[in-house]
Amino acid sequence: MRIDKYLKVSRLIKRRTVANEASDAGRVSVNGRPVKASYQVKVGDIIEIAFGQRTLKVEVVDVSENATKANAAAMYREIE
Repeated sequence: MRIDKYLKVSRLIKRRTVANEASDAGRVSVNGRPVKASYQVKVGDIIEIAFGQRTLKVEVVDVSENATKANAAAMYREIE
């Protein structure tokens, strides 16, 4: 699954277009490297998203094409 779609389905970012723009602007990195929106997410990847001064770091636990609001949080594990 593409990272822009993963960020939308997992509800880390509300809209896919916003996720796409964030990826292309270099604010999303996977395993320490900046990635474009077309990057294919795999289980075990560490995703870092820069939101202004705050950085969110999560580990991919599950990759599913669609998830309900209740199941979205189970797709990743937040890392301190």
